Amino acid sequence: MRIAVLFASVITLSTGVVAQPVSSLSDIVREFVQVDAPVVALTHVQVVDGTGSPAASDQTIVLRSGRIAVVAPSDTVAVPADAEVLDLTGHTVIPGFIGLHDHTFYMTRGRRVQLNFSAPRLYLASGVTTIRTTGAFSPYSELNLKNSIATGELPGPRMYITGPYITGTGAMTQMKTVSSPEDARRVVAYWAEEGVDWFKAYTRIGHDELAAAIHEAHQRGVKVTGHLCSVSFTEAVGLGIDNIEHGFFTNSDYVEGKEQGVCPPTVRQSLLDVDLDGVEVQTTIREMVDANVAMTSTLAVYELSVPNRPPLEDRVLEMMAPAAREEYLQTRNEISSRDDSPMATLFPKAQAFEKAFVDAGGLLAAGVDPTGMGGALPGYGDQRNYELLLEAGFTPEQVIQIMTLNGAQVLGEDHRFGSIEAGKLADLVIINGDPVQRASEIRNVTLVFKEGVGYDSPKLIESVKGLVGLR
Repeated sequence: MRIAVLFASVITLSTGVVAQPVSSLSDIVREFVQVDAPVVALTHVQVVDGTGSPAASDQTIVLRSGRIAVVAPSDTVAVPADAEVLDLTGHTVIPGFIGLHDHTFYMTRGRRVQLNFSAPRLYLASGVTTIRTTGAFSPYSELNLKNSIATGELPGPRMYITGPYITGTGAMTQMKTVSSPEDARRVVAYWAEEGVDWFKAYTRIGHDELAAAIHEAHQRGVKVTGHLCSVSFTEAVGLGIDNIEHGFFTNSDYVEGKEQGVCPPTVRQSLLDVDLDGVEVQTTIREMVDANVAMTSTLAVYELSVPNRPPLEDRVLEMMAPAAREEYLQTRNEISSRDDSPMATLFPKAQAFEKAFVDAGGLLAAGVDPTGMGGALPGYGDQRNYELLLEAGFTPEQVIQIMTLNGAQVLGEDHRFGSIEAGKLADLVIINGDPVQRASEIRNVTLVFKEGVGYDSPKLIESVKGLVGLR
């Protein structure tokens, strides 16, 4: 039995992409490296592998040259003699989170800051090993950051870059307004050449402009997602969009008499009124599923608009710069003083919509979206998503799949990472405790492996305390 397992791993490891060598890491990165042995054995650990399978107890995972070599019951694995052995009794290992809406900028009502220092470190420390930025105010900054992380100059997650927001008139000045299909095609062509991986359509984009952007992107092998309103979910599906952000909150399908290409002011009311079990909602879900359009859950950022949510955590507050903390707490207090907030009704409806989407066969991924009120932080908000998806009715194994393998599938990279399987890149999160039984223990990250290199989570966190909102 032991021989068979190890032989299979040798065959697997002889193919595929070679992981980044530890020797290529800068001194800045190496400061946070705790484990860098060529062969590592994680023994006696509970494994939730990201495939949706039940948690498996007393497993051993062998890592070799940045990849997963063996995953099997501990009593069946012959630990290699040259391995660095970590006895992880009492710990859980999950795949690295894949944040599909994980900006590197941060917003409160009083600031908008590019966090090229603190965000990558906080993502990685929290167990997020891959992000898609999903809309950029500073695309060149993010392209350069991606390269610096990929070459080992800076610590952080693997990055997939989304180009500048593409929208219509009346948007924020940092976004790109497109006024014609030709304009949309030109913008997509330019940024595709610059190296972005995705495009994101925003709330005011016109119908024909979105159609042109999608067509041009697909011609260039690039995908499109959208934070929609002017174009409804079903319209976007018909145009060939690949992914839709935020789920229920941005759906204008249910506005009576909606004008094509116009974001109606009555979207929120239509969502409050619509029946989740009714034909309209079921039609939206069915069309998305049939067209293989993925959806990204961002519950952690929308929760901030619900009175008296989320629970106030000291760890979140101590990450923020003092001015950012003050702005967040002021906004939070104002929201919590409202007795008639529609978000108290909309939020559980959004959770139910996501559950219905998955139950119908839809591909749901997740991300934090650290914008808006300032309380959804890089990485910490991803962990909060775990708890909120459990609250929505998913099992722990389902949630971990949503936050790992499903994200890899949306990126088209599930053959490389996203689950704990022999041959895949060793992107792993070590958790002290059992988040399957106790959801809050998802926060107890001690060590994060990215391509077989183990990063000290507490040390990364300590390096950015008080800096979120500054750098």
